[in-house]
Amino acid sequence: MNYQTLDPAKIIETLERLKGRIEKRFPESGLSKVCAELRATARHTTQRAAEIAAHNWPLRIAVSIIILAGIWAMFAAAKLLHLEDIETNVGLLQTLEAAVNLLILFGGATWFLVGLDDRLKRQRALDQLHTLRSIAHVVDMHQLTKDPHSFKEDGAALEPEALARYLDYCAEMLALIAKLAALYAERMRDPLVIDAVSEIENLTTGLSRKIWQKISIISEEPGSGAS
Repeated sequence: MNYQTLDPAKIIETLERLKGRIEKRFPESGLSKVCAELRATARHTTQRAAEIAAHNWPLRIAVSIIILAGIWAMFAAAKLLHLEDIETNVGLLQTLEAAVNLLILFGGATWFLVGLDDRLKRQRALDQLHTLRSIAHVVDMHQLTKDPHSFKEDGAALEPEALARYLDYCAEMLALIAKLAALYAERMRDPLVIDAVSEIENLTTGLSRKIWQKISIISEEPGSGAS
């Protein structure tokens, strides 16, 4: 067992248990549906993270073939132009200038193709991280209107202990969202992806801090039973 990296299977397993606890305590609640959506997203996230970590060999082989073909074409063009006779053939000066421009364009195209795989991976990672960020805000909406002094679910008043448990489930979901985002930081060294992961971690930490402030208020209420 590797204790230096996150295990995606363990994250999904934890989400499964959390979903079961929410459904048992708050059946048919909106929070349980959000957790179910997060579980489905987690499965997609772990699959996408594994794809990003793997090398896209078909794309890399295709890019290598294109680059090698371009290099061969450049050498073939140089032989046809007889550039070794440039000093005795003034007419070749214009052709040489065109060849230099072509070489610059080829260098730019090579740079673009070499980084194509990384850019595609970055975009896929950022798209998935955007989904996780959106779910974090949805979780926050579920706890946002929950007043520690007065809380109702489906018109029925809940006990302080139930409210504290509800808020605790929200905090757990936020923590798991941060862990799912961290999977991409483990598998990519792209600065944009790492910044996006850090943003989600800061977001979930800040939202969790608000939740635990509410839980602290509940626990301080006399007879709350939520300590």
